[in-house]
Amino acid sequence: MNNTRRKLLQSIINKLNDCSLELESIKDEEQEAFDNFPEGLQVSERGEAMENAISEMESAISSIEDAITSIETAME
Repeated sequence: MNNTRRKLLQSIINKLNDCSLELESIKDEEQEAFDNFPEGLQVSERGEAMENAISEMESAISSIEDAITSIETAME
């Protein structure tokens, strides 16, 4: 792989890292909001939806990390 393509891939990695950090921040805010709900609301439909959103964001973060690893491997 030439240096131009390596630089492009590194740029993509940097963007993915930025996205992952933003997503992590949003997930943490949602988790904090959920944790501050009264117990009765945590088990409500809204609470379950929040838990699902948190789980999906965790999955997305993991997928981004996997993509970064794959790109780094391709750059070797």
